[in-house]
Amino acid sequence: MATLQRRITVEGIDGSLELSVAEAGAGGRPLLLAHGFTGAKEDFAHHLPTLAGAGWHPLAPDLRGHGASHAPGDEGAYNLRVLAGDLLALADALGWERFALLGHSMGGMVAQVAALAAPSRLTALVLMDTSAGPVAVDRDLAALSVDVVRSGGMSLLGQVIASLPEGSPLDTTAARRLRRSRPSPLGGDDPEASWAAFGETKMLAASPAMYAAMVPAMLDQDDRLASLAGLAVPTLVMVGEHDTLFLDDCRRLAAAIPGARLAVVPEAGHNPQHEAPEAWEAQLLDFLAGIAGRDG
Repeated sequence: MATLQRRITVEGIDGSLELSVAEAGAGGRPLLLAHGFTGAKEDFAHHLPTLAGAGWHPLAPDLRGHGASHAPGDEGAYNLRVLAGDLLALADALGWERFALLGHSMGGMVAQVAALAAPSRLTALVLMDTSAGPVAVDRDLAALSVDVVRSGGMSLLGQVIASLPEGSPLDTTAARRLRRSRPSPLGGDDPEASWAAFGETKMLAASPAMYAAMVPAMLDQDDRLASLAGLAVPTLVMVGEHDTLFLDDCRRLAAAIPGARLAVVPEAGHNPQHEAPEAWEAQLLDFLAGIAGRDG
């Protein structure tokens, strides 16, 4: 089943904007997939035909400030609430009264905010390698990255990250194995070069204003665990077994949300949809099959 791309105008909290989306299986059960920080819709593109074949209409947008979507130049145009509003507005534009929602990393934080704002609209919630509160990263290094972006843009940030001796905290053994084994969604004969190009493409497409705004937004966000304890939406929490930054956070999320299922994806790090795609798909489809008969 083919994956299609198009642009959709939505009425967000702060006005109208265009989002670029990838989708498959029009007419199936609605499913939105929200990527992570400096990610893109292509992070899920490989899985859209499989999800469509299982009876879903999966649609993955580039969030504002990412990929080919609208990217306001004002840092004030970005926070978790605004991005959550964009997802709900996208569902409105699609005519989806109710839908399933999957959010990865930062997208998982956005999905939580959307779920708390409009729980009755969700048929299911999938939270993937994410947190319900402040992200436990080196705050000095995070602040430095914002300064770098404000002074030299995303290109300079990429150079600085590449020069770090310890690399990214999300660079797990699973990620390193992936880079040696098969190419990224961009293709090519050299897997290492393909994944480097994929990461660079997404990084350079991300808005500097978005980056500068969302780093402190994620580090300083309120803890939502107590609020999520009142959520009555079928929920799956997924996390790669090697994602040390978010593994404990995901366990806490699954424990806090009533009836939530925890799925630890073996041989995966922060991006299990890439690093262990078959296991990730199997666990996701098993969960979705269990809620397929619900309204939506």
